[in-house]
Formats: sequence, C-alpha cells, structure tokens
Amino acid sequence: MVAVVLEGIAFGESPRWHDGRLWFADWLAHEIGAVTPAGQREVVFRADFPTMPMCFDFLDGQPLIVSSSDGLLLRLTPSGLVTHADLGGVGFNEIVVARDGGCYVNGGGFDLMAGEEFRPGAILHVSRDGEVRQVADDIAFGNGMALTPDGSTLIVAESYANRLTVFSVLPGGGLADRTVWADLGTGVPDGIALDAAGAVWVSDVPGRSCSRVRRGGEVLETLSLGRGCFACALSEDTLYLVTQEWRGLDGVGTAAERTGRILAHPVPAGRA
Repeated sequence: MVAVVLEGIAFGESPRWHDGRLWFADWLAHEIGAVTPAGQREVVFRADFPTMPMCFDFLDGQPLIVSSSDGLLLRLTPSGLVTHADLGGVGFNEIVVARDGGCYVNGGGFDLMAGEEFRPGAILHVSRDGEVRQVADDIAFGNGMALTPDGSTLIVAESYANRLTVFSVLPGGGLADRTVWADLGTGVPDGIALDAAGAVWVSDVPGRSCSRVRRGGEVLETLSLGRGCFACALSEDTLYLVTQEWRGLDGVGTAAERTGRILAHPVPAGRA
C-alpha cells in the first residue's frame, strides 16, 4: 500500500532519512525541508544560490549541500553556510557520505538543464578535511548512489546506461573493481536506496515507478506510481518516494505548479 505523506512540493529530490524525519530538497522552491511520517513539514534551509540541482547528505549531523551551479560543497552549521570544498566544476548530481566522514559526489559531465550535449561524467571523493580528487570516470550520467553499511562497496546509478554499477572502496576512498551490479534493460535509474537485505530500490522517472532489484537484475517488486519517481529513501520500516509530473526539460515549471508528492510504502527490509 502506498500512502501520501506530503503534497504541494514544487520539485522534490534528494530524500534522506535523518533523526526521525524525511529530509528532502525542493529545487524550484530553493529549499531543504523535513517532514514527519505524520506529514508535519518544516522548512529547514532556504538557498540564496541556484538550486537545479541541489543534493545533500549528512556529516556529523550537519547537512553537506552540493551547490551544483557553483561547483561548491557547502556545510550548513548552526551559524550558517561554510564552504567545505571546491569541486572544480559544475553539473553535479548526487552525494553520499561515508563512515569516515569522506563523501562521494557524482555528475553528468555536462549541464543537462542548459541543454548541453551528453558527455561522460565522473565520481569525486572529498575527504573529511575537504581534499577533492577524481576516483572514477566514464560515468553515463551518474545519479543515485549508495554505500554498503561496512563502507566497502559503492553502488552508482548510471541513468544513460540503464544500469547499476558497483565499485570496491579502497582505503582512503579510492574506487576499484568496477562491474555491473544490475542491468536494468529499458529502466532509467534515478535515485536509489539500499535495504538491509542487500536489494536496491530504484527510482525511474519515465517508467513512473520504483522497483526493488536484487544483484544480477532480478526484480523483486515494482510500485507503479502514476508520476515520475525521482528518488527514494528508507527508514527502518518504510520506503519513501519522491514523485512529480515530468514533461521533459522544456516542461519544468515554476514553484507555483507544485505537483510533487512524498509517498510512503511499508517494506519488509528497512534501510541498510
């Protein structure tokens, strides 16, 4: 059963379960918000920079925010924003923080929103103290990412290659042993979430769905959602889904349209 938790989101993305609430970015509203399972919403942060896209994760309880258009990784502290790292470019799409305080940031290698032609992207590693280095290349529009609980493996959604790709994580954050985790056929993976049983929930915008996939590509469950599913996140017992109408790049509207929703679906295996 899929239930509506929250409506009226302009363009939702980057959901994160944190401290009993689902946090999410609303790109067109230039906000990061949080919502309880009962639907109580709070605006946590309002950005004064362009937010298409804006992704975030948590470092020591503080949001690490990617300002893609500026190529900066920012940390939201009690006293305000500080620059954590200069990413050296633009067009970044997703971030995931590792147990040691380092993080991975990926990007498409081109500015999709500006209509640029496709170029392969990369994955960057940013250390806890802000040192940036490239650890993988030839990524076909990197999207959602997930680290296994022990930090030994990074799974990456390659939207333009219709697959999930997996890397071994080396000491110091480097990546090796690249291989295909799952070939998704015609599926177009966006945000992903790894569950405690080792399966991955895969959001799909054109497919208007989210599917639970086992390594090797077996589909265990598919939720048909009626709107594009851009991202997902897991709590201990619930899958949260960020959906909205998608009419292509030319159809990206304004904050006034607000077709976005957050949905909830009970699951047998919660977050990893």
